[in-house]
Amino acid sequence: KLHRYDRCLIEQHDNFVKQTYRNRCIIPTTNGIQALSIPVSCPQGSQLSKTPMRDVRISDHGNWRHLHWNALVSAYNMSPFFEYYADDFAPFYEKKYTFLIDYNEALQHLICDLIDLRPQIIHTGTYEPDIPNDFRNAFHPRHPHDDPSFHPQPYYQVFRERHGFLPDLSMVDLLFNMGPEALLVLSGSYRQTDNGDV
Repeated sequence: KLHRYDRCLIEQHDNFVKQTYRNRCIIPTTNGIQALSIPVSCPQGSQLSKTPMRDVRISDHGNWRHLHWNALVSAYNMSPFFEYYADDFAPFYEKKYTFLIDYNEALQHLICDLIDLRPQIIHTGTYEPDIPNDFRNAFHPRHPHDDPSFHPQPYYQVFRERHGFLPDLSMVDLLFNMGPEALLVLSGSYRQTDNGDV
């Protein structure tokens, strides 16, 4: 959606929803797909499901930074562009971020810069219940392919011979495998719907 719209509004006042892409991504492994989940916590005395996204904190539980980086190296060490981009991503597994929203925003900016994408991103000042083109709940690990205009264009993947093409992986999969051509793959993944929308 950051690719398709010149201006994107990022909601930061809705309540955190568990088991979504807010704190996880999916990467391939030799045995299939693996979810990398960032452990989160909420202010003392609050319930996570009633905590605004802007207040959700990253937990240091489980040495997740080390485990996630090792998983990325294992998954992409043989990919064409991992070595080229590794130094850009390593700080996300070394530096400690307090809030999940800050981590996500920094990662989003990095990826947009690396694929030469320049959307205008605005953060909400309050909760916005009704906005046009609302995609807050459009992306969910349990419901892939909910966007009728997006059809993932197959591209080279490290484990493609073993698993076939795996859609709906983290953006790093496209970046580490296709490098500068990542934006072309994204562009080729959009089709017009019956009503002419893209």
